[in-house]
Amino acid sequence: MLPPRYQLSRLLTCCTRRALGSLFALVALCAVLPAGTHAAESAAGPPRKEVIIGGDQNFPPYEFLDKNGKPSGFNVELSQAIAEVMGFKVEFRLGNWNDARRGLLDGSVDVLQGLTYSEARSRDFDFSPPHNIVNTSVFARRGAAPVANLEELRGKEVIVQKGGSMHDYLVAHRIGAKLVLVDTHAAALRLLASGQHDYALVGNLPGLYLGKELGLSNIVPVGGPFGSGYYGYAVKKGNVEMISRFSEGLAILKNTGRYQKIYDKWLGVLDPQPLPFKKLAKYAAIVVVPLLLILVVTVVWSRTLQKRIAQHTAELQNRQQQLIQADKMASLGILVSGVAHEINNPTGLILFNLPVLKKTFQVAQESLEDRFQESGDFMVGGLRYSQLREEAPRMFDEMHDGARRIKRIVDDLKDFARKDDSALDESVDLNQVVAASVRLVENSIKKATRRFELNCAPELPLLKGNAQRIEQVVVNLIINACQALPDPEKGIEVTTALGPRGDEVQVTVRDEGVGIPREHLSHLTDPFFTTKRDAGGTGLGLSVSAGIVKDHQGRLEFRSEPGVGTTVLVALPAQGA
Repeated sequence: MLPPRYQLSRLLTCCTRRALGSLFALVALCAVLPAGTHAAESAAGPPRKEVIIGGDQNFPPYEFLDKNGKPSGFNVELSQAIAEVMGFKVEFRLGNWNDARRGLLDGSVDVLQGLTYSEARSRDFDFSPPHNIVNTSVFARRGAAPVANLEELRGKEVIVQKGGSMHDYLVAHRIGAKLVLVDTHAAALRLLASGQHDYALVGNLPGLYLGKELGLSNIVPVGGPFGSGYYGYAVKKGNVEMISRFSEGLAILKNTGRYQKIYDKWLGVLDPQPLPFKKLAKYAAIVVVPLLLILVVTVVWSRTLQKRIAQHTAELQNRQQQLIQADKMASLGILVSGVAHEINNPTGLILFNLPVLKKTFQVAQESLEDRFQESGDFMVGGLRYSQLREEAPRMFDEMHDGARRIKRIVDDLKDFARKDDSALDESVDLNQVVAASVRLVENSIKKATRRFELNCAPELPLLKGNAQRIEQVVVNLIINACQALPDPEKGIEVTTALGPRGDEVQVTVRDEGVGIPREHLSHLTDPFFTTKRDAGGTGLGLSVSAGIVKDHQGRLEFRSEPGVGTTVLVALPAQGA
């Protein structure tokens, strides 16, 4: 199938050719009748010598040597038909085109059966009425830029047939292209396909025929048609008798319809054949409509499937992350329990031994005091006794308090890490839970701020629930507040209070941190949503906390302003409310 622009060109060519054929047929008859030469007379007259017809050996579909080396093509069959009706014999000599053209000038060839008319050529040759119109196109390798006019070939390497019409044209009009001359159109296309030179200027139909026949899939027309010209028989200037015989024969073939049959055989297949509307509608109904329905169903099904896959993938990823986090927390709980046990043992020894050491010092102090009174100040363990008797009691008390604090923190850690299998039916003192939470994260608080306040309302009613889970919520909120502070001069305040209606107890964590953008507030409790991904945040803390508060029939509220800070309120129903 030829490209649309070439189909349109062939249609216009066909119409022009047929109109011109009828006109030139009448002219030819008028030209030959006065000479007294008629077809019947020619047939009845004495036999004449064979007419030598020259042509191009590789210019399909017009003229070429077939696979057996015999002349073939539109021009050959047309010439045979003219010889038949005019009563003479012909001999075909198809070879190098430039040689054939020179043969016509030196007399070794009587007629060329296909030569494009030009004013310059008319000085050396006489032409018959045209039997065709030949177009020339610019061919190039795929991907080459299109050529709008022949002037764009200036400076380019252009392959062209030696002695052909476009060779004459490019030289006469001084296009300025770097011409690469070859003997045949096939040689031009092969040379171009091999990657050499820029363009080939060849006949449009021969170029398409040869490209397909030779398998040159990388060669395509990129410009034209250019140089459309009348294509017909030509003889040496002054050979009126010879050109009149071919003109008359061509006119007879056109008027008898034989020319059209030859044309249809070789070139008619290139004319566009309109498809009947009914057949087109039938094909559309049978093929296109079902394909469209299948396409629509496929697209809808594909999009639905993609959405489901995306949802399932997100769910699986969430569950996987939750399992990973749960496993980490379980491992952390085991580690904390083990470390707490190891710390408790030496801490217990310290708490047991310190009172003994303190009493021992008090007993020994009587003797030390007597010596001080008798001999004055002296050294004990690197310290003067006058200093030691003042500092020692305080040192014993500080060590005892420190050991008790270690024990209390370890106990809080053990309680926090302990696997929770209990129901939400404990009576919980919110103030005790908050105090334990603060002790757990005391080190984080000291690193984050120098302004921390804990205000617990006295005599809060108890709440029904699970102390360990509520402690987990408070710890998470305090840690988030510490992480939100830009510098230690910003403060954190933790407050417990009774609700306005007396039916709930509340804990509020307020920080002076960077704040949370308004568009993020509604997503804070979504699983894996975090604004601290780069700092190692998982986005699970607030999601788990929201679940715990919901299990206790409470509520979790956020208020924040970027650059000012964030306030988080945890409200839990009071016991008996």
